[in-house]
Amino acid sequence: MILEGVVTVLSLLWAATVWAFLIYVRKQRVVAAQQAAADAQRDRRLKELSRRLDTYQNGNVQMGEELHEMRSVVAPLPEKLTRLEQRDPTSLSFDQAARLVGMGASIDELTQSCGLTQAEAELMSKMHKG
Repeated sequence: MILEGVVTVLSLLWAATVWAFLIYVRKQRVVAAQQAAADAQRDRRLKELSRRLDTYQNGNVQMGEELHEMRSVVAPLPEKLTRLEQRDPTSLSFDQAARLVGMGASIDELTQSCGLTQAEAELMSKMHKG
């Protein structure tokens, strides 16, 4: 009778152990599935962030190239500005008068808009009409 009791207790322990093991395996499968889903979501997020980073890098490269082009355009401007500031102010009026004569301006228009005397306006008109 003791042997039957021991066998029964051992059978119950074995059944409980198998049952606990099966529950543990099921929980591990659920955890593995959740981990796989989290990994897939992380991979999608990484791909999206990588794509965005590439976009930002390409934009930065393009801006750098455009800044380089702008620098080459802007670099000579201080020198040109200095030359214009040092230029004789009357020569600017004569340049403007020459353009106006080319567009068909009259002598009176030249004296009013460029500040030339009557004689200077007549001279400009004769020199640049054509």
